[in-house]
Amino acid sequence: MRVTHLGFGKMAQAVIPHVVKAGHTVTVWNRSLVSAEKFAGLEVTVARTAAEAVAGCDIVFTLLLNDEALTEVLYDGGVLDAIPAGAVHVSVSTISVKLAKRIAVEHARRGQRYVGAPVYGRPNVAAEGKLWTVVGGTADAVESVRPLLECYCRGMSVIGEEPWKAHMVKLMGNFMVVTMMAGLSEAMTAAELMGISRSSVVETINSGIFRSPVYEAYGSMMLNPPKEASAKIDLGEKDLRLFRDAAATIGMKAHLAELMRDNFAEGIRSGLQEEDLAAGYYKQARSRYLREAGVEA
Repeated sequence: MRVTHLGFGKMAQAVIPHVVKAGHTVTVWNRSLVSAEKFAGLEVTVARTAAEAVAGCDIVFTLLLNDEALTEVLYDGGVLDAIPAGAVHVSVSTISVKLAKRIAVEHARRGQRYVGAPVYGRPNVAAEGKLWTVVGGTADAVESVRPLLECYCRGMSVIGEEPWKAHMVKLMGNFMVVTMMAGLSEAMTAAELMGISRSSVVETINSGIFRSPVYEAYGSMMLNPPKEASAKIDLGEKDLRLFRDAAATIGMKAHLAELMRDNFAEGIRSGLQEEDLAAGYYKQARSRYLREAGVEA
């Protein structure tokens, strides 16, 4: 198929090689200029504009940072009008439910199809082809893009025919990851104050209770911060805000999410917004707990 990828961040750099390897014709566009070495070994065409990139394509993937970036590309970049009728737009980005609903209406009006397909997993997981995709869209649209999703995923959950529901489930999952990080932060700091090995606590809790690769991976990142963040504190704050906003539309007050909001706000005020999500959150929480216990960090 003729596939276009709009956005060439870390996740896209991990996903695109799988699509190329599967034999599809790939065109890439990025808002900022991408150095040539990023495309080393990849048989892709680099477009000058987003609208040019999607002209004549079968499938359009968007892997952009947030609502603002996606809105700018689709509307200001002329992408909505340039996508051929019948083509499918697949949004891999973590975006708001509000924007997902708006995009679906715009595509339907133009005779285009829209699939929400956000993923669970960091770029290193994508490079291994082991992401998990949450999918929402009409049956025909989902089936048309399934071979592409299977290029870089170990599995997928089809939530329903409305794309926005996939984006909501993605936000729910991210919210659960944050609550996990909060629980680990509190337990690990209590262990430290009591002279118990933090790594032993993480290993014991995961082995004895959860048996989760997510607990294992995040516990490791919290104890051993990565040199380069693949997901940052400010992105975690954004996803949590989108979850709260979506809950508010149905009259639900997400109490636990409100508590997490305050923790993220404190971390950002402390200048940690560029740090790794897991490591930065733990650093901020540990500092607060130690301070409240009268212990110098």
